[in-house]
Amino acid sequence: MSQTYVTGFPRIGEKRELKFALEAYWAGKTDFEAVKSVAKTLKNRHWNYQKEHHIDFISCNDFSLYDIMLDTTVMLGAIPPRFENIDDKIDCYFAMARGDDDHAAMEMTKWFNTNYHYIVPELHANMNFSHVNISKIAEEFIEAKAQGVHPKINLVGPLTFLFLSNAVDGSDLYSLFDAVVTAYVKVLYAISSLGENIVVQFDEPLFAKTLEPKFLSLLKIAYERLGVVSPNLKIAVVTYFDRANEAVEILGNCPIWAIGLDFVYGEENLDALLHVNNKILIAGMIDGRNVWKSNAFKTYELLEKISEKIDDNHIILSTSCSLLHVPFSTKFEEKLAPEVKSRLSFALEKLVELEQLNTLWEKKEKPTISACTQKVPPLQTSGIAYTRSPYATRFALQQKALNLPLFPTTTIGSFPQTKETRAVRNAYKKGEISREQYESSLKESIKACVEFQEELGLDVLVHGEFERNDMVEYFGELLEGFAFSENGWVQSYGSRCVKPPLLYGSVRRKQPLSVDWTVYAQSLTEKPMKGMLTGPVTILNWSFVRNDIPKSEVAFEVANAISEEVDELQRHDIQIIQVDEAAFKEGYPLREEKIKAYEKWAVESFKASIGIAWDQTQIHTHMCYSNFNDIIDTIERMDADVITIETSRSGNKLLKVFQKANYRAQIGPGVYDIHSPRVPSVEEMSEQIKACLQVLPKEQLWINPDCGLKTRGWSETKAALTNMIKAVQLAR
Repeated sequence: MSQTYVTGFPRIGEKRELKFALEAYWAGKTDFEAVKSVAKTLKNRHWNYQKEHHIDFISCNDFSLYDIMLDTTVMLGAIPPRFENIDDKIDCYFAMARGDDDHAAMEMTKWFNTNYHYIVPELHANMNFSHVNISKIAEEFIEAKAQGVHPKINLVGPLTFLFLSNAVDGSDLYSLFDAVVTAYVKVLYAISSLGENIVVQFDEPLFAKTLEPKFLSLLKIAYERLGVVSPNLKIAVVTYFDRANEAVEILGNCPIWAIGLDFVYGEENLDALLHVNNKILIAGMIDGRNVWKSNAFKTYELLEKISEKIDDNHIILSTSCSLLHVPFSTKFEEKLAPEVKSRLSFALEKLVELEQLNTLWEKKEKPTISACTQKVPPLQTSGIAYTRSPYATRFALQQKALNLPLFPTTTIGSFPQTKETRAVRNAYKKGEISREQYESSLKESIKACVEFQEELGLDVLVHGEFERNDMVEYFGELLEGFAFSENGWVQSYGSRCVKPPLLYGSVRRKQPLSVDWTVYAQSLTEKPMKGMLTGPVTILNWSFVRNDIPKSEVAFEVANAISEEVDELQRHDIQIIQVDEAAFKEGYPLREEKIKAYEKWAVESFKASIGIAWDQTQIHTHMCYSNFNDIIDTIERMDADVITIETSRSGNKLLKVFQKANYRAQIGPGVYDIHSPRVPSVEEMSEQIKACLQVLPKEQLWINPDCGLKTRGWSETKAALTNMIKAVQLAR
């Protein structure tokens, strides 16, 4: 009899209960016991959902109050020394994640090529990881057992943990390998005391990247040690997001129980099955990253190919990765068109898909082709000519037209969205207020925002984006081919959730996307008003995109629509237009051999969206939480006039990439972290600017926060921007 396995489950709650509990606690409205109560309810509910669908392998320790990598840092006793003066464990935990009055938060970046952000561990030479602590694991294990679940225990694998960390003293991460593995051995010994026959799942998504021989040799050493810690434990090494053939060849000879592979995004894993060597194969067949129902016929055919190389009694059917990356359930979607909803599968529906696939496989009943998702024909698009002059020519024209001072100041786009702002937008959507009332309210917010920025002394203003619920969803609502869920929330980081649009059909621009609000804002000031758009690559990477045609085709449909908007903005005398590509790096394939193809269509679609801009129209773009070392040439090919990036948590290391590449365009390094409520001092931001000037010529430097201000409060925004302006005045 075959079995089913869920790699991991969403934790924020079907109605975002954890989000609201955390935010109430952070605001001082409740105590931590209230958070613990909500967390316990959610864990029990999620375990029961999986039991109801007869999932055989259900996780514990996939739940987190903020981030699993941060939890692993605590488990290994790797808390950075700068937080050791915080006596309360909970205060320390959230200070590491969010910062507090006395501590800057730890760095945060994207989890591989997803929109989930993790807290980057801070390691240094000679760490011994002597304070291993499995109290969280033990508590959840006991809770699950009380619910009638014999859970597997999820751990971030030692190699993924180590090589996603930051060596804060510049030491070689390889030098910490033995200490990290030794700490994991201690963790496994402690877990082995919890009972018998415990499955421990090591998440090693790093194995899906292109790996160097030195790394592969460590992989072998690590799992030869971890695989024999205790006979009470069954070790499963799970990797996902792409193929992992090189790792499988080594893991097949290690003393572990099972290997988990992603066959949705790594069908090439079929070639690695000869190396599984009679181990259990956890076959990732149900898509854990996208919301469209699996093509049952093709999935079954792929399973048949797997069974040609692996005995049926050695195959466990699984999700391709954790279901953390999809919304909770379509059962809460009452307004979606039936033709869209019928094609969707969120986390709970994926449990059904997995259960159904298992039943079909047991009975050897192959689904019919007619059960497959029907294709939607793509829009036929023509190429957009790129007619912009070389950067030096554009720079001269823009300097003359804009006449900006040294170190121009701006923000990334959004300003705080209060409860009142959201209430007005929701009231309009529900038909409770008229269009005239809604637009009047928005104009009041924009006017106040423009006055606020002028009072602060910013050089390039924005309209504040009060009409926008989200930087992607807003545009999707004005384009054909998109649908929107009511409760399709996905955790992005901590309590922050996003609701990605559902890109299901052909895309075209129905009406102006931002022109009216931008032109109105410009009419209120003599200073340049920045038009704010989202780029085609980010719209794709932050949407659930139809899976029946290549993303590259969809990208050019979206680029056409953005290009039309760029042209209309400049014809309305908007001289600066920002086309955000915050998720550009996020979409990169993990395997080197797939990168060129992605870069080609990603760069070309971005340039298609801005190619219509006149030379005197200054094009900005924004990228956040990215490592640019390996893509700096690609960024240059994008040919933006100004790029704004996040450097507040990562110091100068990102800027040095631009320096080394002799990057000529202008750069706006984020001088303070908007993801933390902490307000940096004038002195602190002055030091940030000085650090930037050690790397960049003054003529290249813009000054701005590191991301949009939507999630911050007005008082802290005013305080932080005031300090930023003062620091700029000192620098000037």
